[in-house]
Amino acid sequence: MDFAFTEEADAIGELARQILAGRSDHTALRVIEKSDGPRFDPSTWAEFATAGLIGATIPESFGGAGLDQVALGRALVEVGRAGAALPLWETAGLAAPALVRWASESLADELSSMAAGQLVATAAWQEPSSDPALLATTAGESGGGWKVSGRKTCVPAGAICGAVLVPATTSAGPALFWIAVGEGTTVIPLLTTSGGPDADLEFVDAPATLVATGAESLAWAFEVGVAAQCALALGHATAMLELTASYTKERKQFDVPIASFQAVGHRAADCYIDVEAIRLTTWQALSRLDEGLDAHDEVSIAKYWVASAGHRLALAAAHLHGGVGVDRDYPLARHFTRMKELELLHGGATSHLLRIGAALAGSPQ
Repeated sequence: MDFAFTEEADAIGELARQILAGRSDHTALRVIEKSDGPRFDPSTWAEFATAGLIGATIPESFGGAGLDQVALGRALVEVGRAGAALPLWETAGLAAPALVRWASESLADELSSMAAGQLVATAAWQEPSSDPALLATTAGESGGGWKVSGRKTCVPAGAICGAVLVPATTSAGPALFWIAVGEGTTVIPLLTTSGGPDADLEFVDAPATLVATGAESLAWAFEVGVAAQCALALGHATAMLELTASYTKERKQFDVPIASFQAVGHRAADCYIDVEAIRLTTWQALSRLDEGLDAHDEVSIAKYWVASAGHRLALAAAHLHGGVGVDRDYPLARHFTRMKELELLHGGATSHLLRIGAALAGSPQ
């Protein structure tokens, strides 16, 4: 079996790295983070659009590249590794896949706008109950169209998005809707630990377009978004490991690098193992989705490793850096806070272990 990436995936990952190396270094990001506006870099976003990275998985007929989720994952790893202020995961990983699969004709203009970088989009899975499966948001037909009412919490990029994919319950069961932020939508920006432009979104009879119906459709859209989230988290994890390895080789005590101390070396080795576990499970989940295979367990396994191993990695990296690890003027703090958010968003370790356990309990042994 060939585990190598395709040439297209390698190319999109390298292209993302080259763009970010010149535009999203630590100094540039600190300028954005100290500003009064949202943590968003519009000039680099435009550069990503020009390079075709935002539309990686959008069909060529809508201005995209028509690539698969693994290729997008390669770009997301680089966005996370740089800590870039770009809503690539939200737009291309959370919002676009459902539109491409079920509503590419009815929402063709929206897909084209996303690929061109003109529309920042996202998906709103979190309910006030913190369980995406318990839909308190409702939708009903009115005047030949659909209206959605309810509140979604901790919506990634919710403060800067122009449209959002929203799961809601109808009289016939669960469904996915596309809502342009405007009439019937109230945006409530959140003060996040990472400074990201997340928000609560409140809908009161918001006009909506039906995208897909049924629990299976919602499950697929959720799992694709979570798998892409794991790729973003892999980038942050990789950056923390690289920073820790570099720092422990340079930081000296008793005139020797602290990396030479056995306790430090063992903990750094554990960090490496955790990053490799995140890496393996993430690519496994994304590749199964690309093959059209069931990935329920694989996505939850990947998210479990992001949550549990990511938690250990963040704490170990901060510990091995000492006081430097919490300094906002050092890049580790950026990755630490974002990793903690990604750990809990769309379910933490316990909730995904419960998903895996429920699947095992329902399987013949």
